[in-house]
Amino acid sequence: MEKILAGNVALVTGSGRGLGYAIAERLAEQGAQVAVHDISEDAPAEFGEAENLEAVAARIAQHGVKTVSVTGNIADEESVRAMTERTESALGPITILVNCAGGDIAARGGKPQPNDALGIPLEDVRALIDRNLIGTMLVCRAVCPGMIARRGGSVINIASGAAHTGVSNGVVYAVAKAGVVHWSRCLAKELRPHGVRVNVVSPGPTKTARFLVTRTVNPQMMDESEPLERYGTPEEIADAVAFLASDASRFVNGQVLRVDGGSSLYPA
Repeated sequence: MEKILAGNVALVTGSGRGLGYAIAERLAEQGAQVAVHDISEDAPAEFGEAENLEAVAARIAQHGVKTVSVTGNIADEESVRAMTERTESALGPITILVNCAGGDIAARGGKPQPNDALGIPLEDVRALIDRNLIGTMLVCRAVCPGMIARRGGSVINIASGAAHTGVSNGVVYAVAKAGVVHWSRCLAKELRPHGVRVNVVSPGPTKTARFLVTRTVNPQMMDESEPLERYGTPEEIADAVAFLASDASRFVNGQVLRVDGGSSLYPA
């Protein structure tokens, strides 16, 4: 694979597993040095994707790039500061930021019960907003000032197809991801004079290990020989992120790219 991202340093939050891992690997394949992150060292083992975060970093380093592993709660400002400093100390200034950490996860783990608009426990509301919106904001606040100073960089925030339509299950998650979308638009406008781009990728349902374990899937949607009417793969999301990270998208800013096979065909 062409090393079109050589010379870049990427921090990918939530990259110990799932979508984040696929994104980190794709950026490494294209030549970027990569900091892999998860909330704890053993988090990648939860769904059997890796033994630990060090193992993830070692796997990505096989693409011939420098890697470092960083842990921390993205909703904690001091943890985010430490993660950013460790990344830049080991690899250099961050030029690509991918905010992938998040998810529809209750304060005590699992999915909120109930998970609707009026019944969801308030502690889960706060946990979901912290995990998805506040965390994205804090990591941007830590990394973007350096990009401003260097007059360049690419931020890709991961939202969700749920951010763009009304839902009755996973409501607060959808609201938090909608907040990520609009935060990203506002940040793109703020950073535009400084040459820093901010874009969003909104995946549709995607076959990560967690996705397959935590929900009942439609067998017909599992068939990857079907061109569009199926679940997405993590690699397809990673390809979209890699495009937005690269110079191929150098004039793309403040946009939302829905990667869902066209299952959501409507504006906004």
